[in-house]
Amino acid sequence: MIRRFFPRLFGARPEEDRVLAHFPFQIVETSGSNAMARWEELKRAGRGTPVIVGNALPDVLQTFDPEAHLEFSLRPVEEILAAARAIRFPEDLLRMRRAEEGDLSDEEKEELRPEEGDWPEEAPESPGLSVAYDLSTNQPYSRVHIVVVPTDDPTTIPAYLRWGGFNACPNPEYHVAALRHWRDRYGAELVGLDMATLNVRVARKPATREEALALARVQYDYCDDIVEQGVETISALGASLMADDWWYFWWD
Repeated sequence: MIRRFFPRLFGARPEEDRVLAHFPFQIVETSGSNAMARWEELKRAGRGTPVIVGNALPDVLQTFDPEAHLEFSLRPVEEILAAARAIRFPEDLLRMRRAEEGDLSDEEKEELRPEEGDWPEEAPESPGLSVAYDLSTNQPYSRVHIVVVPTDDPTTIPAYLRWGGFNACPNPEYHVAALRHWRDRYGAELVGLDMATLNVRVARKPATREEALALARVQYDYCDDIVEQGVETISALGASLMADDWWYFWWD
């Protein structure tokens, strides 16, 4: 089912109708259990690039609300993409994170670094396409949405949706730069996102523990919650990256 306007989606409150009126992209409704199949169909159709937003459509739409006064909501897509092209990833990400530590002492900075840990006997399981189901019940949502973005380049989706810039989540241009770097190296493709999560599928996994650990350290700097509130150690994250085709990023 394809809709461009949802009179009942949010209970038809005036402010939500206003946001929908300013949202320029196609919206497709499906079920959580069918979300991946529908995403594949839309991708093959070649009329843009789909991204599954789960049941978080209102959160995706908020950056298109002209009255929300969000700092980054009115940034032109081309401005974000130009900023992304200027980023050297991961070097500039690491430089940004070190700058955020400010005047902390070397000892305090060391305390902030995650444990490397021992390589686990069994890799933690990735949540996969987490935006399509309720993590508390492990059941698919009865209704989810897919947004079709007018681009043939999936790495630009964060720019078109102006996604990022909250809490410790990087600004949209860093997501574009990260996705381009990981696309070139691992065949990474953004499949799903919601208010605080990215689901990325990869075609190539790290081939060695050394490569997986190096990647895990970068992913920690990109999204520390996946370790600190997730798998707990860099080694556990590295093992997951070697075992699974899905990457999970979540900013609390």
